[in-house]
Amino acid sequence: MDRFTEALGWYFVFLFSTTLHEAAHAWAAKKGGDLTAYQGGQVSLDPLPHIKREPLGMVIFPLFFSLVLGWPFGFASAPYDPRWARNYPRRAALMALAGPAANLLLVGLAALIIRVGMFCGGFEPPDLFSLTAITVGVSEGFWASGALLVSMFFSLNLILAVFNLLPLPPLDGSAGMTLLLKEETATTFQNFIDQPVSRGIGLLLAWNIFGPLSRPLFLAALNLLYP
Repeated sequence: MDRFTEALGWYFVFLFSTTLHEAAHAWAAKKGGDLTAYQGGQVSLDPLPHIKREPLGMVIFPLFFSLVLGWPFGFASAPYDPRWARNYPRRAALMALAGPAANLLLVGLAALIIRVGMFCGGFEPPDLFSLTAITVGVSEGFWASGALLVSMFFSLNLILAVFNLLPLPPLDGSAGMTLLLKEETATTFQNFIDQPVSRGIGLLLAWNIFGPLSRPLFLAALNLLYP
């Protein structure tokens, strides 16, 4: 497969996965009483409302990096009312965790498809694992293309879920930490992680922490997929 076609595959997987992630945030906020994202049309699997909010992170960056580096780097966000989050820190925590939960759901779905494909005789474990070869087709054509796409879904969503669950601001895991705190402490903690300095330092730490975590993370996931 040529680089351009593979880049388009990565972008499709990124767009669908990120849209589901943000739609899950928006849906959880709506259930918790904040209609901000719902009124913006983001409780939807239609990528257009999410693209309109973050065209740079949803289109320009991921397409560029997919073509140049072979990996889709981008970003997105779902709006919410900060006053609602301060008044209901536990609801805000559930909203934050809904995004990574959606990505984990896609990881599980990809794993199920891989196992079914192996049962049907179309997929098999690769000789050498990579982000695009979690499984491979036994023949060219349908099975090979399907194996590539489901490998991309498995890899990207595993990375999105675990990276966003790191308990460092501005990642979703930091907001999820408030579920473990008393309500008055949760509000203080939430104010702390919302500070620009906290978010900048947290993001820098997350990039440095996730690198060493990635190899054991994938090994653990592959051991579950191929027991």
